[in-house]
Amino acid sequence: MHATYMTTRHRSRNPGSQTALRQSNQQRIISSLVSGGPSTQAEISRNTGLSNATVSNIVKALAERGIVSTAPTTSSGRRALSVSLSGENGAVAVGIDFGRRHVRIVLSGLDYQVIASESVSLPLGHSARVALEAAAVLLDEVLESNRVSPTLVLGIGVGIPGPIDRRTQTVIEGAILPEWVGITHSAIEARLNFPVYIDNDANLGALAEVTWGPHNGTENLVFVKIGSGIGAGLILGGLPFGGNMGVTGEIGHTPVHDHGLLCRCGNRGCLETVASTTVMLELLGRTSPTTIATSDIVRAALAGDHATLRIIDDAGLAVGRSVASIVNLVNPETVVIGGPLAGLGELLLDPIRRGLAVYAVPMLSENTELVMSSLGEEAEALGAVALVLRHAGLHTPIG
Repeated sequence: MHATYMTTRHRSRNPGSQTALRQSNQQRIISSLVSGGPSTQAEISRNTGLSNATVSNIVKALAERGIVSTAPTTSSGRRALSVSLSGENGAVAVGIDFGRRHVRIVLSGLDYQVIASESVSLPLGHSARVALEAAAVLLDEVLESNRVSPTLVLGIGVGIPGPIDRRTQTVIEGAILPEWVGITHSAIEARLNFPVYIDNDANLGALAEVTWGPHNGTENLVFVKIGSGIGAGLILGGLPFGGNMGVTGEIGHTPVHDHGLLCRCGNRGCLETVASTTVMLELLGRTSPTTIATSDIVRAALAGDHATLRIIDDAGLAVGRSVASIVNLVNPETVVIGGPLAGLGELLLDPIRRGLAVYAVPMLSENTELVMSSLGEEAEALGAVALVLRHAGLHTPIG
């Protein structure tokens, strides 16, 4: 579904009703199992603050529906019941990708099978409040249309196009969505009413690539998203790499021209000033009588438009130069190019490959796979789903 977002008040779940209270208690138990892994009923009671009787009744109901499984165990020398999440049916993970002009939601089962993928359009320059409201409304609609109870949602992964300080879980300066700077994890969680895990969209793109598709299980991978901004997500040794603060892969702010244009970060000649879709649209817009969109770049290039092909070639060479720095540093097996220009295929990959060959150590460039993402516009939302499932301890996709 692709629709234009209109302001709509998020539906209330009537928090005072007995049904809502039971649903809330079920969600607390499921969330405890997501964060803590298999636990005894006594441990769940301590973690959630619910009584032993309440936990026992809800666990029994969840087990009957296949959401959890139980097994006898011992705790402190006494007989106990161990409870763990079951992937047989019921429980789901949600991934939400926020962009400059859209919000996209992907719903997946614990078996990594995608149940639904929906998106709505957002106005350019929207506030975080507007985007979160749109996401909350769309999430209700997706759950309802797929007959999924809110109590079955393990959690929500959220992708934001900008750096996130993992120490404070706050969106910091440098975001493509400046309206989001200062927004915290707790604010997002409070609005969506579910456990939330947030990360940069490029990081989630990288996580998606090693979770779904042909790069499943790749130990060292770099995902480069080329859009309004340019960022890279890193998988090193099979694990997402977040660095000291969680702010990594900011290749959009690596200089490629010493005396180039002033970048929004304050430096000159950054990669974003020559290779972002924003710059491409600005250049092409100078000779176009109408407003053009990113999709027009792809369409014009595939049609052989000379000016568009020249701009893509220049941008690709610059991206290849920046990617070469990463390749020289971490020697990944694969570099995946994603974002809204993925439909260009070899028209974009070829100049990136040439830039990589010029600036990377020959042996490394020759032995690094450079490919276009096969996940399309869903990559970041799929990575957000994977983030939730990893927190649930479900690291290995099925199928």
